[in-house]
Amino acid sequence: MDAHSRPPKLMDRVKATMKVRRYSPRTVKTYCYWIRYFIRFNGVRHPASMGGPEVRAFLEHLAVQRYVAAATQNQALNAIVFLYRHVLDQPLGDIGDFAHAKRPRRLPVVLSHEEVMGVLGKEFAGVRSPLG
Repeated sequence: MDAHSRPPKLMDRVKATMKVRRYSPRTVKTYCYWIRYFIRFNGVRHPASMGGPEVRAFLEHLAVQRYVAAATQNQALNAIVFLYRHVLDQPLGDIGDFAHAKRPRRLPVVLSHEEVMGVLGKEFAGVRSPLG
């Protein structure tokens, strides 16, 4: 069997599908990274032979062992869902519950009036105000 009669490789199919759907080159690169990582994590098995349990184990690995951010874990999940839905045309199956990456605690963006006065008071202690 020569190279012309062989079906395209999986990653070539992923890239072609994303190009047809007009994904940005950066998204193509990122999704390909996560799909390759998923395949390597599962012992270089073809994704068509895997399903929900393998995806769940991969996502938990990212959260628990790699300590990735929630957005990173979601990006990896989106890449895998894209692979199953648009490239393999097969249902992913039930992923079930998995360990989600922790969302960072939001810090306040604005200081309160008292905090501003405290900072300014320490900053300008002993300096006369031009206002009197």
